[in-house]
Amino acid sequence: MSKINNLNRNKKKVAIALSGGVDSAAAAAILKSQGYDCLGIFLKFWHEAENEEENKCCSAQATDDARRVAQKLGFPFYVLNFKMPFKKSVVDEFLKQYKNGLTPNPCVRCNQFIKFGLLLQKARLLGCDYLATGHYVRLTKSVTRNKRQGTRETKGNLSRVACRLSLRQAKDKQKDQSYFLYTLKQSQLKHLLFPLGNYTKARARALAKKYRLPVYDKPESQEICFVPEKKHYNFLKRHLKLKPGPIKEKTGKILGGHEGLPLYTLGQRKGIKIGGTGPFYVSKINYQTNTLYVSSDLNDKLFLTKKFKIKDINWLSGQAPKAGQKLGVRLRHQAKIIPAKLKGQTVYLARLQRAVAPGQSAVFYAGQELLGGGVIKK
Repeated sequence: MSKINNLNRNKKKVAIALSGGVDSAAAAAILKSQGYDCLGIFLKFWHEAENEEENKCCSAQATDDARRVAQKLGFPFYVLNFKMPFKKSVVDEFLKQYKNGLTPNPCVRCNQFIKFGLLLQKARLLGCDYLATGHYVRLTKSVTRNKRQGTRETKGNLSRVACRLSLRQAKDKQKDQSYFLYTLKQSQLKHLLFPLGNYTKARARALAKKYRLPVYDKPESQEICFVPEKKHYNFLKRHLKLKPGPIKEKTGKILGGHEGLPLYTLGQRKGIKIGGTGPFYVSKINYQTNTLYVSSDLNDKLFLTKKFKIKDINWLSGQAPKAGQKLGVRLRHQAKIIPAKLKGQTVYLARLQRAVAPGQSAVFYAGQELLGGGVIKK
């Protein structure tokens, strides 16, 4: 098994998604030093017109930073307007899912429909062999030879070469982003490069400094890019019609009132705004009665789940794991991978888990390898 990044460099053309941050800048420096014919692409995403703040991912400052990186490394730079596709595929779906009592993952959808969907298409139209990003994940290639019986004319056995691309967790486990990439397919992987897979964040920053890139010391942002505030509650209040209702214990005792069910998710502690012995955690959300249930006992059965169903399943290899194969599943980004079994669309966990949130992704691994995943059903 070998790193795909080391193959076929003979002036292959690569589009690099530049965000104006240090990761994509370091990725660009690596590819430029390896002899690729590079061009930079910066994406403009949607932001609230009535809000003075721009989308964090594509502010004027971020655009300028990305342009300066391209200039420093000496390759062309383009800005593409993806505002409306981003609004439709990511923002509108984000609001729709919260409205329906789900906990969405906008980064998964952005990767699926925008970065590795629409942007990859644009890169190919520009004549690029590859699209590269600053994601921390390792792309690997395996080749197997399967013997098959020849004809009379060929006399003997023939070998059929099978090539498969796969994703593995990054070297830097704190930065690993494989969880967000489970929707990728073989047809996409063959046109992708992830130069930072074997880098730590510290090493990537040091590389950016070595090349004197203007963003080497730029802090990173981990909030939702289209939400101006650190938390998404006010964004939801501005865009959804919220209906107040009661907050109850499972006994039926009313403890207070909520501001609207879309503002809460299973296991949530902050923002419940009730007194008492506490702290209280969201244990159940009933949209039929518009009731929010809470509990101060983290071992309450309402919190705990050992099996659930998933939908919209994708396997990177194109094939589901073999029946009985040992799997690990991650239920949130950077959560521990826990043993699990998959039968059809039902996931059976090796041990009880708290606050498994419908709308989030269940992502499967075999050791370091990312197999695929699906969306947790209600």
